[in-house]
Amino acid sequence: MASFKVLQVVDGIGWGGTKEQVYLTTRELAKRGVDIGIALSFQYHQMVEKLKPFPVKVHFFENHKGSKSRFVPSNWWRLKRIIEENNYGIVVGNSPHAVDYIRFALPFLRKKPKLIFVRRSGRIPSTFSKWFKYSVADRIVAVSKGVYETLKSANFFPDRLRLIESGIDLERFRPYRHLKKELRRKLGLPIEEKLFINVANWNVQVKGHDILLKAFKLLNCSRCRLILVGLDTNGEEAKKLITSLGLENKVIALGFREDIPDLLNAADYFVLSSRLEGIAGSLLQAMATKMVVISTAVGGIPSYLRQGENGFLVRPSSPEELAKAMKKVLNVSQSEYQRLGQNAFKTALNYSIGRTAQKYIELFEELVQ
Repeated sequence: MASFKVLQVVDGIGWGGTKEQVYLTTRELAKRGVDIGIALSFQYHQMVEKLKPFPVKVHFFENHKGSKSRFVPSNWWRLKRIIEENNYGIVVGNSPHAVDYIRFALPFLRKKPKLIFVRRSGRIPSTFSKWFKYSVADRIVAVSKGVYETLKSANFFPDRLRLIESGIDLERFRPYRHLKKELRRKLGLPIEEKLFINVANWNVQVKGHDILLKAFKLLNCSRCRLILVGLDTNGEEAKKLITSLGLENKVIALGFREDIPDLLNAADYFVLSSRLEGIAGSLLQAMATKMVVISTAVGGIPSYLRQGENGFLVRPSSPEELAKAMKKVLNVSQSEYQRLGQNAFKTALNYSIGRTAQKYIELFEELVQ
Protein backbone atom coordinates (compact mmCIF):
# COMPACT_ATOMS: atom_id res chain seq x y z
CA MET A 1 0.00 0.00 0.00
CA ALA A 2 1.30 3.43 -0.97
CA SER A 3 2.14 5.85 1.83
CA PHE A 4 -0.34 8.64 2.44
CA LYS A 5 -1.88 10.64 5.29
CA VAL A 6 -5.61 11.23 5.11
CA LEU A 7 -7.77 13.81 6.89
CA GLN A 8 -11.54 13.37 7.12
CA VAL A 9 -13.35 16.70 7.50
CA VAL A 10 -16.84 16.72 9.01
CA ASP A 11 -18.89 19.68 10.18
CA GLY A 12 -21.55 20.08 12.84
CA ILE A 13 -22.79 17.70 15.51
CA GLY A 14 -25.54 15.08 15.91
CA TRP A 15 -25.91 11.77 14.14
CA GLY A 16 -27.41 10.67 10.83
CA GLY A 17 -26.47 8.96 7.59
CA THR A 18 -23.51 11.23 6.81
CA LYS A 19 -22.02 11.04 10.30
CA GLU A 20 -22.54 7.26 10.36
CA GLN A 21 -20.61 6.89 7.11
CA VAL A 22 -17.78 9.18 8.25
CA TYR A 23 -17.44 7.18 11.46
CA LEU A 24 -17.56 3.78 9.75
CA THR A 25 -15.13 4.64 6.93
CA THR A 26 -12.71 6.33 9.34
CA ARG A 27 -12.85 3.33 11.66
CA GLU A 28 -12.35 0.81 8.86
CA LEU A 29 -9.52 2.74 7.22
CA ALA A 30 -7.72 2.97 10.58
CA LYS A 31 -8.16 -0.79 11.10
CA ARG A 32 -6.56 -1.35 7.69
CA GLY A 33 -3.46 0.63 8.62
CA VAL A 34 -4.23 3.94 6.93
CA ASP A 35 -2.66 6.94 8.68
CA ILE A 36 -5.90 8.83 9.21
CA GLY A 37 -7.14 11.80 11.18
CA ILE A 38 -10.48 13.52 11.56
CA ALA A 39 -11.20 17.25 11.86
CA LEU A 40 -14.46 18.18 13.59
CA SER A 41 -16.19 20.66 15.83
CA PHE A 42 -15.13 21.31 19.42
CA GLN A 43 -18.65 20.37 20.49
CA TYR A 44 -18.77 17.00 18.75
CA HIS A 45 -18.17 14.62 21.66
CA GLN A 46 -20.22 11.75 20.20
CA MET A 47 -17.86 11.12 17.28
CA VAL A 48 -14.82 11.38 19.54
CA GLU A 49 -16.19 8.76 21.93
CA LYS A 50 -17.02 6.34 19.12
CA LEU A 51 -13.54 6.61 17.62
CA LYS A 52 -11.61 6.25 20.89
CA PRO A 53 -10.86 2.51 20.45
CA PHE A 54 -9.21 3.11 17.06
CA PRO A 55 -5.89 4.69 15.99
CA VAL A 56 -7.41 7.91 14.65
CA LYS A 57 -5.88 11.32 15.32
CA VAL A 58 -8.64 13.72 16.37
CA HIS A 59 -8.41 17.45 15.61
CA PHE A 60 -10.82 20.25 16.50
CA PHE A 61 -11.31 23.17 14.13
CA GLU A 62 -14.96 24.27 14.09
CA ASN A 63 -16.56 26.27 16.86
CA HIS A 64 -20.03 25.11 15.93
CA LYS A 65 -22.74 27.75 16.21
CA GLY A 66 -25.02 26.67 13.39
CA SER A 67 -24.63 26.57 9.61
CA LYS A 68 -23.14 30.09 9.44
CA SER A 69 -20.07 28.84 11.33
CA ARG A 70 -18.51 28.01 7.96
CA PHE A 71 -18.19 31.71 7.21
CA VAL A 72 -16.08 32.40 10.32
CA PRO A 73 -12.40 32.87 9.30
CA SER A 74 -10.99 31.51 12.58
CA ASN A 75 -12.53 28.13 11.74
CA TRP A 76 -10.83 28.12 8.32
CA TRP A 77 -7.52 29.09 9.91
CA ARG A 78 -7.63 26.25 12.40
CA LEU A 79 -8.34 23.79 9.59
CA LYS A 80 -5.42 25.20 7.58
CA ARG A 81 -3.07 24.70 10.53
CA ILE A 82 -4.28 21.13 11.08
CA ILE A 83 -3.61 20.22 7.44
CA GLU A 84 -0.17 21.84 7.33
CA GLU A 85 1.17 20.91 10.77
CA ASN A 86 0.22 17.26 10.31
CA ASN A 87 1.28 17.09 6.67
CA TYR A 88 -1.99 15.63 5.40
CA GLY A 89 -1.63 14.82 1.71
CA ILE A 90 -5.28 13.83 1.11
CA VAL A 91 -8.25 15.74 2.52
CA VAL A 92 -11.80 14.42 2.28
CA GLY A 93 -14.80 16.77 2.48
CA ASN A 94 -17.74 14.66 3.63
CA SER A 95 -20.61 17.12 3.21
CA PRO A 96 -21.33 20.40 1.38
CA HIS A 97 -20.51 22.45 4.50
CA ALA A 98 -17.31 20.48 5.12
CA VAL A 99 -16.37 21.28 1.53
CA ASP A 100 -17.01 24.97 2.27
CA TYR A 101 -14.48 24.89 5.10
CA ILE A 102 -11.86 23.23 2.91
CA ARG A 103 -12.47 25.64 0.04
CA PHE A 104 -12.15 28.71 2.29
CA ALA A 105 -8.92 27.35 3.84
CA LEU A 106 -7.41 26.39 0.48
CA PRO A 107 -5.98 29.82 -0.58
CA PHE A 108 -3.99 30.00 2.67
CA LEU A 109 -2.33 26.59 2.35
CA ARG A 110 1.30 26.61 1.32
CA LYS A 111 0.80 23.36 -0.60
CA LYS A 112 -2.47 22.04 -2.00
CA PRO A 113 -3.31 18.51 -0.80
CA LYS A 114 -5.26 16.08 -2.96
CA LEU A 115 -8.93 16.87 -2.43
CA ILE A 116 -11.81 14.37 -2.43
CA PHE A 117 -15.31 15.79 -2.11
CA VAL A 118 -18.21 13.42 -1.39
CA ARG A 119 -21.66 13.83 -2.91
CA ARG A 120 -24.32 11.98 -0.93
CA SER A 121 -27.38 12.98 -2.94
CA GLY A 122 -28.27 13.58 -6.56
CA ARG A 123 -29.14 17.22 -5.90
CA ILE A 124 -27.11 19.22 -8.42
CA PRO A 125 -25.21 22.14 -6.81
CA SER A 126 -25.72 25.64 -8.18
CA THR A 127 -23.48 26.89 -10.97
CA PHE A 128 -21.58 29.06 -8.47
CA SER A 129 -21.09 26.15 -6.07
CA LYS A 130 -20.02 23.88 -8.92
CA TRP A 131 -17.25 26.15 -10.09
CA PHE A 132 -16.19 27.81 -6.83
CA LYS A 133 -16.15 24.65 -4.73
CA TYR A 134 -16.11 21.46 -6.76
CA SER A 135 -13.79 22.65 -9.54
CA VAL A 136 -10.87 22.42 -7.09
CA ALA A 137 -11.56 18.76 -6.25
CA ASP A 138 -9.20 16.11 -7.59
CA ARG A 139 -11.94 13.49 -7.27
CA ILE A 140 -15.68 13.63 -6.54
CA VAL A 141 -17.12 10.51 -4.91
CA ALA A 142 -20.74 9.54 -5.53
CA VAL A 143 -22.11 7.27 -2.80
CA SER A 144 -24.60 5.38 -4.99
CA LYS A 145 -25.14 4.43 -8.61
CA GLY A 146 -28.14 6.74 -8.74
CA VAL A 147 -26.14 9.75 -7.53
CA TYR A 148 -23.28 8.85 -9.90
CA GLU A 149 -25.56 8.65 -12.95
CA THR A 150 -27.35 11.89 -12.02
CA LEU A 151 -24.08 13.81 -11.66
CA LYS A 152 -22.65 12.27 -14.82
CA SER A 153 -25.73 13.12 -16.90
CA ALA A 154 -25.50 16.72 -15.61
CA ASN A 155 -21.87 16.86 -16.86
CA PHE A 156 -20.71 17.42 -13.28
CA PHE A 157 -16.94 16.99 -13.80
CA PRO A 158 -17.45 13.45 -15.20
CA ASP A 159 -13.70 12.85 -15.56
CA ARG A 160 -13.27 13.29 -11.79
CA LEU A 161 -16.32 11.29 -10.71
CA ARG A 162 -15.80 8.00 -8.91
CA LEU A 163 -18.44 5.61 -7.59
CA ILE A 164 -17.83 4.35 -4.04
CA GLU A 165 -21.07 3.03 -2.61
CA SER A 166 -21.66 3.61 1.08
CA GLY A 167 -21.54 0.57 3.34
CA ILE A 168 -23.13 -0.70 6.53
CA ASP A 169 -21.74 -2.44 9.61
CA LEU A 170 -22.78 -6.02 8.99
CA GLU A 171 -21.42 -7.13 12.35
CA ARG A 172 -23.89 -4.83 14.09
CA PHE A 173 -26.84 -5.14 11.71
CA ARG A 174 -27.69 -8.82 11.42
CA PRO A 175 -30.83 -10.94 11.68
CA TYR A 176 -32.11 -12.27 15.00
CA ARG A 177 -35.80 -12.00 14.24
CA HIS A 178 -36.55 -15.17 16.21
CA LEU A 179 -36.10 -13.03 19.34
CA LYS A 180 -38.87 -10.62 18.28
CA LYS A 181 -41.16 -11.12 21.28
CA GLU A 182 -38.32 -10.95 23.81
CA LEU A 183 -37.06 -7.76 22.16
CA ARG A 184 -40.52 -6.19 22.25
CA ARG A 185 -40.81 -6.91 25.96
CA LYS A 186 -37.37 -5.41 26.59
CA LEU A 187 -38.13 -2.32 24.48
CA GLY A 188 -41.66 -1.82 25.80
CA LEU A 189 -43.29 -2.36 22.41
CA PRO A 190 -46.70 -3.98 21.75
CA ILE A 191 -46.27 -7.76 21.62
CA GLU A 192 -49.00 -8.81 19.19
CA GLU A 193 -49.49 -5.81 16.90
CA LYS A 194 -47.93 -5.41 13.45
CA LEU A 195 -45.12 -2.87 13.68
CA PHE A 196 -43.94 -0.65 10.83
CA ILE A 197 -40.69 1.21 11.50
CA ASN A 198 -38.96 4.21 9.93
CA VAL A 199 -35.43 5.26 10.89
CA ALA A 200 -34.60 8.82 9.85
CA ASN A 201 -33.91 12.10 11.61
CA TRP A 202 -36.98 14.33 11.45
CA ASN A 203 -36.74 16.26 8.18
CA VAL A 204 -40.06 16.53 6.39
CA GLN A 205 -38.64 18.13 3.24
CA VAL A 206 -36.08 15.36 2.66
CA LYS A 207 -37.25 12.28 4.56
CA GLY A 208 -40.95 12.72 3.78
CA HIS A 209 -42.28 12.08 7.28
CA ASP A 210 -45.48 13.91 6.27
CA ILE A 211 -46.02 11.42 3.43
CA LEU A 212 -45.40 8.48 5.75
CA LEU A 213 -47.82 9.69 8.41
CA LYS A 214 -50.54 10.43 5.85
CA ALA A 215 -50.03 6.97 4.34
CA PHE A 216 -50.30 5.35 7.76
CA LYS A 217 -53.51 7.30 8.36
CA LEU A 218 -54.89 6.00 5.02
CA LEU A 219 -53.88 2.43 5.94
CA ASN A 220 -56.37 2.62 8.82
CA CYS A 221 -55.10 -0.60 10.39
CA SER A 222 -56.50 -1.29 13.86
CA ARG A 223 -53.78 -3.87 14.62
CA CYS A 224 -50.82 -1.76 13.44
CA ARG A 225 -48.44 0.75 14.99
CA LEU A 226 -45.82 2.99 13.36
CA ILE A 227 -42.46 3.48 15.09
CA LEU A 228 -40.47 6.63 14.29
CA VAL A 229 -36.79 6.57 15.25
CA GLY A 230 -34.37 9.45 14.76
CA LEU A 231 -33.41 12.86 16.04
CA ASP A 232 -36.47 15.04 16.76
CA THR A 233 -39.02 12.38 15.77
CA ASN A 234 -40.33 12.96 19.31
CA GLY A 235 -39.98 16.74 19.04
CA GLU A 236 -42.71 19.39 19.01
CA GLU A 237 -42.97 19.64 15.22
CA ALA A 238 -43.40 15.88 14.93
CA LYS A 239 -45.95 15.75 17.76
CA LYS A 240 -47.97 18.54 16.14
CA LEU A 241 -48.20 16.70 12.81
CA ILE A 242 -48.98 13.35 14.46
CA THR A 243 -51.75 14.93 16.57
CA SER A 244 -53.23 16.83 13.60
CA LEU A 245 -53.70 13.48 11.84
CA GLY A 246 -55.27 11.87 14.91
CA LEU A 247 -52.43 9.33 15.19
CA GLU A 248 -51.19 10.06 18.71
CA ASN A 249 -52.29 6.60 19.89
CA LYS A 250 -50.94 4.80 16.82
CA VAL A 251 -47.46 6.29 16.42
CA ILE A 252 -44.57 5.45 18.77
CA ALA A 253 -42.07 8.32 18.44
CA LEU A 254 -38.78 7.33 20.07
CA GLY A 255 -36.38 10.10 19.08
CA PHE A 256 -32.66 9.36 18.76
CA ARG A 257 -31.69 5.82 19.76
CA GLU A 258 -28.51 3.76 19.80
CA ASP A 259 -30.31 0.39 19.86
CA ILE A 260 -31.40 0.44 16.20
CA PRO A 261 -30.49 -3.24 15.52
CA ASP A 262 -32.82 -4.38 18.33
CA LEU A 263 -35.61 -2.11 17.14
CA LEU A 264 -35.31 -3.39 13.57
CA ASN A 265 -35.36 -7.02 14.65
CA ALA A 266 -38.38 -6.32 16.85
CA ALA A 267 -40.42 -4.74 14.05
CA ASP A 268 -42.21 -6.39 11.15
CA TYR A 269 -41.84 -3.98 8.22
CA PHE A 270 -39.47 -1.13 7.37
CA VAL A 271 -40.86 1.80 5.40
CA LEU A 272 -38.87 4.68 3.92
CA SER A 273 -40.74 7.70 2.55
CA SER A 274 -37.83 9.91 1.45
CA ARG A 275 -38.06 12.49 -1.29
CA LEU A 276 -34.27 12.53 -1.65
CA GLU A 277 -31.62 9.94 -0.81
CA GLY A 278 -28.08 8.88 -1.61
CA ILE A 279 -27.93 5.16 -0.94
CA ALA A 280 -30.25 5.04 2.13
CA GLY A 281 -28.11 3.31 4.75
CA SER A 282 -31.04 2.78 7.11
CA LEU A 283 -32.86 0.83 4.39
CA LEU A 284 -29.86 -1.45 3.87
CA GLN A 285 -29.55 -1.89 7.63
CA ALA A 286 -33.16 -3.05 7.76
CA MET A 287 -32.58 -5.41 4.83
CA ALA A 288 -29.61 -6.90 6.71
CA THR A 289 -32.05 -8.04 9.43
CA LYS A 290 -34.14 -10.01 6.86
CA MET A 291 -37.02 -7.58 7.14
CA VAL A 292 -39.64 -6.92 4.46
CA VAL A 293 -39.04 -3.35 3.29
CA ILE A 294 -40.89 -0.64 1.37
CA SER A 295 -39.17 2.44 -0.03
CA THR A 296 -39.70 5.34 -2.36
CA ALA A 297 -37.77 4.98 -5.62
CA VAL A 298 -35.31 7.84 -5.12
CA GLY A 299 -31.53 8.28 -5.32
CA GLY A 300 -29.55 5.06 -5.51
CA ILE A 301 -32.30 2.87 -4.03
CA PRO A 302 -33.66 1.42 -7.31
CA SER A 303 -30.18 0.09 -8.12
CA TYR A 304 -30.51 -2.55 -5.38
CA LEU A 305 -34.17 -2.70 -4.28
CA ARG A 306 -36.12 -4.72 -6.83
CA GLN A 307 -39.89 -4.79 -6.86
CA GLY A 308 -41.32 -8.00 -5.46
CA GLU A 309 -37.90 -9.64 -5.24
CA ASN A 310 -36.28 -8.16 -2.13
CA GLY A 311 -38.81 -5.49 -1.20
CA PHE A 312 -41.26 -3.00 -2.68
CA LEU A 313 -40.77 0.33 -4.44
CA VAL A 314 -43.23 3.22 -4.68
CA ARG A 315 -43.00 6.61 -6.32
CA PRO A 316 -42.13 9.48 -3.96
CA SER A 317 -44.60 11.98 -2.51
CA SER A 318 -47.63 9.71 -2.89
CA PRO A 319 -49.32 8.78 0.42
CA GLU A 320 -51.90 6.74 -1.51
CA GLU A 321 -49.31 4.57 -3.24
CA LEU A 322 -47.32 4.13 -0.03
CA ALA A 323 -50.46 3.11 1.89
CA LYS A 324 -51.28 0.59 -0.83
CA ALA A 325 -47.82 -0.98 -0.48
CA MET A 326 -48.15 -1.08 3.31
CA LYS A 327 -51.48 -2.89 2.96
CA LYS A 328 -49.87 -5.32 0.52
CA VAL A 329 -47.06 -6.35 2.90
CA LEU A 330 -49.55 -6.89 5.71
CA ASN A 331 -51.08 -9.65 3.61
CA VAL A 332 -47.93 -11.54 2.51
CA SER A 333 -47.76 -15.13 3.67
CA GLN A 334 -45.10 -16.31 6.11
CA SER A 335 -43.27 -18.17 3.34
CA GLU A 336 -43.36 -15.06 1.12
CA TYR A 337 -42.10 -12.93 4.02
CA GLN A 338 -39.16 -15.31 4.48
CA ARG A 339 -38.36 -15.27 0.75
CA LEU A 340 -38.37 -11.47 0.57
CA GLY A 341 -36.37 -11.19 3.79
CA GLN A 342 -33.75 -13.70 2.66
CA ASN A 343 -33.31 -11.88 -0.67
CA ALA A 344 -33.04 -8.55 1.17
CA PHE A 345 -30.35 -10.03 3.41
CA LYS A 346 -28.36 -11.29 0.40
CA THR A 347 -28.54 -7.82 -1.13
CA ALA A 348 -27.30 -6.14 2.07
CA LEU A 349 -24.26 -8.44 2.15
CA ASN A 350 -22.98 -6.63 -0.97
CA TYR A 351 -22.77 -3.35 0.97
CA SER A 352 -20.26 -4.06 3.72
CA ILE A 353 -18.32 -1.11 5.10
CA GLY A 354 -15.15 -3.15 4.57
CA ARG A 355 -15.73 -3.09 0.83
CA THR A 356 -16.33 0.68 0.95
CA ALA A 357 -13.05 1.22 2.84
CA GLN A 358 -11.11 -0.86 0.33
CA LYS A 359 -12.49 1.26 -2.53
CA TYR A 360 -11.30 4.40 -0.74
CA ILE A 361 -7.83 2.92 -0.31
CA GLU A 362 -7.71 2.22 -4.04
CA LEU A 363 -8.74 5.82 -4.73
CA PHE A 364 -6.05 7.15 -2.37
CA GLU A 365 -3.44 5.04 -4.14
CA GLU A 366 -4.64 6.33 -7.50
CA LEU A 367 -4.23 9.94 -6.33
CA VAL A 368 -0.76 9.58 -4.79
CA GLN A 369 0.57 7.72 -7.82
